[in-house]
Amino acid sequence: MKQILIQRAGKPEVLTMQETPAHVPSNGQVRIKVEVCGINFADILGRMGIYPDAPPIPYVPGYEVAGVVDMVGQGVTGLEIGDPVFALTQFGGYSNSVCVPYKQVFKRPTWMSAQDAAALPVNYLTAYIMLVVMGALHGTDKVLIHGAAGGVGLAALDICKIMGAETFGTASPSKHPFLQERGLTHAIDYRNLDYARVVQDITDGRGVNLILDPLGGVNWMKNYNLLRPTGRVVYFGASSVATGKRRSLLATAKLLFSIPRFSPLQLMNDNRAVMGVNIGHLWGEAESLGRWMEQIVAWYDDALFRPQIDKVFSFDEATEAHHYIQDRKNIGKVLLRA
Repeated sequence: MKQILIQRAGKPEVLTMQETPAHVPSNGQVRIKVEVCGINFADILGRMGIYPDAPPIPYVPGYEVAGVVDMVGQGVTGLEIGDPVFALTQFGGYSNSVCVPYKQVFKRPTWMSAQDAAALPVNYLTAYIMLVVMGALHGTDKVLIHGAAGGVGLAALDICKIMGAETFGTASPSKHPFLQERGLTHAIDYRNLDYARVVQDITDGRGVNLILDPLGGVNWMKNYNLLRPTGRVVYFGASSVATGKRRSLLATAKLLFSIPRFSPLQLMNDNRAVMGVNIGHLWGEAESLGRWMEQIVAWYDDALFRPQIDKVFSFDEATEAHHYIQDRKNIGKVLLRA
């Protein structure tokens, strides 16, 4: 089988192709012949050597795949050889063959393309958990989505549109027309304007009900201060640490020194909630993940959304794919074709 390997920390050029014998699924696993796999920002941080959950280098990155079951291990129920599926993988997803615990595998409706399926697990589950499960999203809420043109950002925008919430989204000006066509209520040029001031101006100083923050650093407190009473902020990343395409000790130090401290008394007096989401720490919640994914697939089934696939690269172009994302060229999901 072919795999993309991070052989050392560094720029995208450290990604290399390797060929190894295909694995045989162990008890409770199925093997998937992969058609496409998703690229996520965690893969990029891992390649840079600054993702704390990453296994020791060298390793094969990748959190999600779509394809067809081609081998079934003992103890597996509900899946058979030939089933079209998509799955969450705990690393190892940049491969044209992968063995996965069957509870992390979801059947793919025959009318759902492999590309659409590979765009769902990480982005849409993360957005659903933040907005619906933990964020208690209501149709009357005002929601600030940072990185609105990225994979998670667009997934969050789709869910907010389904639920009827008013949305504020930060993105480069060139991406605003697309986002507005997609349903974004207020597009914010974060490069040339202070997003906090824009939000306060639009809301007459009241702020918003729910914020999704993948930025980290000084934005942690900046977003907290934008919450109105009973508001919730969900932290799910720290992209501000990735100032370039290789590890920066200065950026890491700035991130660590900017971590806020919240006391229970402060939260009570402010009537605000602070939450965090890391889907990579939810492997033990397979039943819940499956239930939440059922709702996402039901929305897809009802044609309430379609994931935005920006570009599909071949395995040979994995280096170019990472450059493409870090150069902020994508609007939506970037995939690798196995």
